[in-house]
Amino acid sequence: MPIYEYVCDDEQGGCGHKFEEIQGFFDEPLKICPKCNEEKLKKLLGNPGSIIFKGSGFYATDYKSTGSTEA
Repeated sequence: MPIYEYVCDDEQGGCGHKFEEIQGFFDEPLKICPKCNEEKLKKLLGNPGSIIFKGSGFYATDYKSTGSTEA
């Protein structure tokens, strides 16, 4: 699941609180700041979201051994 960055827009009366939230691709964007409870949140652009890999796999030991031959 991707991690999105949000900021409470202090230019529109928000508190300026900045935080990250793990959300699904199709989840609605957050609107209410968890710190000041104002509806001033903006989703930040730039990083398209990070993906967290959990569980086994994605390690150097998952690749074929050096002694194996190609087909």
